[in-house]
Amino acid sequence: MTSAGFCQEPQWDKGQTFIEASDPVKVDDQSWRPVKPGLHSSFVSIDKRYAKSEAPKVSMERSVHVKGWKGERLSAQLLLWTTDSIPGVKVQLSGFTSKNGKQLGAIAYARFERYILTDEFGPGCGKRKPGDFAASLSPDMLDDLSSFNLEKKKTRPVWITIEIPRNAEKGAYAGKVQITAPGGKQQELNISLDVIDMLLPEPSAWTFHLDQWQHPSAVARVNNVPVWSEAHFEALKPQMQMLADAGQKVITATLNKDPWHVQTYDPYEDMIIWTKEKDGSWSYDYQVFDKWVSFMMNMGIKKMINCYSIVPWNNEIHYKDAATGKFVDVVAKPGTPEFTTMWEPFLKDFAKHLQQKGWLEITNIALDERNKDEMGAAFALIEKVAPSLGVAYADNQKTYKRYPNSQDVSTAVHHPIDPKDLAERRSKGLNTTFYIYCGNNFPNQFTFSDPAESTYAGWYALAAGYDGVLRWAFNSWVENPLVDSRFRTWPAGDTYITYPQARSSIRYERLVEGIQDYEKVQIVKKLLEQKQDHSRLKALNAAIAKLNSHSRYEGWNDDLNAAKQLVNSISASLSK
Repeated sequence: MTSAGFCQEPQWDKGQTFIEASDPVKVDDQSWRPVKPGLHSSFVSIDKRYAKSEAPKVSMERSVHVKGWKGERLSAQLLLWTTDSIPGVKVQLSGFTSKNGKQLGAIAYARFERYILTDEFGPGCGKRKPGDFAASLSPDMLDDLSSFNLEKKKTRPVWITIEIPRNAEKGAYAGKVQITAPGGKQQELNISLDVIDMLLPEPSAWTFHLDQWQHPSAVARVNNVPVWSEAHFEALKPQMQMLADAGQKVITATLNKDPWHVQTYDPYEDMIIWTKEKDGSWSYDYQVFDKWVSFMMNMGIKKMINCYSIVPWNNEIHYKDAATGKFVDVVAKPGTPEFTTMWEPFLKDFAKHLQQKGWLEITNIALDERNKDEMGAAFALIEKVAPSLGVAYADNQKTYKRYPNSQDVSTAVHHPIDPKDLAERRSKGLNTTFYIYCGNNFPNQFTFSDPAESTYAGWYALAAGYDGVLRWAFNSWVENPLVDSRFRTWPAGDTYITYPQARSSIRYERLVEGIQDYEKVQIVKKLLEQKQDHSRLKALNAAIAKLNSHSRYEGWNDDLNAAKQLVNSISASLSK
């Protein structure tokens, strides 16, 4: 703490920055004419993204009120704008203090939002060239700089994060946001915080099933370290810690050659090396696979290991020929003799290895959107030669109807599972999620998506009866992810939700918010049921039911905020 009582910020200053792309949207300077000289600041809604080059039209708000449970992570948004260039602007937060002097300490921090090139939904999936889609700048990435140079006639949003201590006493607290610049007048804004006497479980104990596919190779490339080296795993730690902090439940692993046939900027590197020995027998090197799984489990992610894929996108796998020392590529389509010849010995050996490691019961052989015949042949072989292995799949063909006992099933959000099937799967202890991808416009997490869509995902899971959400991918970065989120085949931001060097995003923060809400609702519902408080339980269920829509509708964001407020209101009264 400084003498003024404001938090020091060195932990957020990693000494790395970059130059943002030029704004492709031409804005008439007329919007800036009414703006008076100097630095302007105001709290603004966390549900909006603010254009960089246009003077903001906002009502001046010098204070903001937030409310949450002990252990909950809350957000607020501040907007800065100026007609002049102002270097070295700092945004710092004080500790929070109650009227009777109780201190919560340094529980809040501010991060400057960075503008990333994005595009538009268009047709959704499919090859795209930048010139064919309207480009714009979207504030999304949360930077870790301790100060920022504000540009002339530009806006700069600032994301504020408040982490309520798990041992906080309930009550009202007050804090301040201090904005300073060399030679400029100091500005102060006020934050009031209500701590509700309810405790949110730790992320590792959250029931929401979050499955965001990991891409280790992208971390190696961006950090310029050899894949699977010690330096690689060191670079992975802070990135995957963010995933664990969001309550991730699944480890994404690969079985053979890149299962998605290099749909990503970085190919997926092998985790298991298959070798055909000189005598025709097979051996398998699980060294990297074991290290990766153990690494992720040490991060606290240990509910499932989903291994892709017994049916790669091009049906191609490879192995090392011991006689030549070279890799051989083969096509092994499900249902063919080649498929059985290649996969049967591996599945048997893999199941044996998993049994030895103690991982067999949590491991699934995973598939991603394969056709009916391919999936059927794959399932038949698994059942025949390694029935102890579970199966998991992203499903767009109602495969769950044919294989009702599949351990982990995810269906496209706009192709919802029948509520009866969902209930039946849950009664069997089977996991069912929905997935968002390039083909659905809402809800989603593109860099141009409304911020609240990320939160809506948690509430849609509640309303529709899902266990959680699947999204590819957590960190499949494009060529220059800090500057341009567009990619050659999908709407911008589809491939990643966090940024290199473990930088957060608005999308990540709002996703965590929705998952926290999911957990809060489960706890509140249980308490209302115990108290037989049918009236408020009915009101809560009605508020949730409004959000059972996978299509954008008028007022969805208002319904979301109303439901959030209702949960806090009920939980505050329950804690008295």
